[in-house]
Amino acid sequence: MIEDVTRALVVMAHPDDVDFAAGGTIATWTDAGVEVAYLIVTDGDAGGFDDDLPREDMAPLRRAEQIAAAKCVGVTDVRFLGYSDGRVEATRDLRRDIARVIRQVRPDRMIIPNPERNYQRLGPSHPDHRAVGSAALDAVFPDARNPYAFPELRAAGLEAWTVREVWISGGPSAEQFVDITEVFDRKLAALRAHVSQTAHNEGIEDMLRGHMSAIAERGGLAEGRLAELFQIVPAV
Repeated sequence: MIEDVTRALVVMAHPDDVDFAAGGTIATWTDAGVEVAYLIVTDGDAGGFDDDLPREDMAPLRRAEQIAAAKCVGVTDVRFLGYSDGRVEATRDLRRDIARVIRQVRPDRMIIPNPERNYQRLGPSHPDHRAVGSAALDAVFPDARNPYAFPELRAAGLEAWTVREVWISGGPSAEQFVDITEVFDRKLAALRAHVSQTAHNEGIEDMLRGHMSAIAERGGLAEGRLAELFQIVPAV
């Protein structure tokens, strides 16, 4: 993997996706001085478990929760596209919107969802996740780096940018194990900041430890370690 990373962009479908998939990894990056920005495609307006909360209040609540969660792992640049939760498709418009932010942030590395269906665990294969993963890859190549793609972006002063590396969360050929043991408490704090999504789950810490421990064991880490898993795709 590339070593001289100064900026990273995380593109995810819903508030809390980034914290489940990569919160610990991001904490290790920000601790190392990497500037990390989040781009959340939807406001998560179809989420939550409180029937008493007016549905129109869910989107602003989840935006606020994601901003608070990001601070737990050292991220202050959080952007939202406002697409409808549960209705995301890998359209040309979504590719353009992601390419716009790539050209604004100019990241060396990106984290995105897995664009492929997981037949062992359906949870990660939410249609929005797959659509965002697919559109993000197309935004990386060819859209963001091609100066003649989406000429309206260049007209707005956003010159082409080449992302050098993409990390796919839990990708089909994942082989990059990131030890997050020392920052696990910050990952957990980030997830607990999503009160509307996690407050009902009293066993979230045990669930996370079990899952992260299994990943660490699969990666050959020492007993008691915790890890997150990615597939690294060279983009240059």
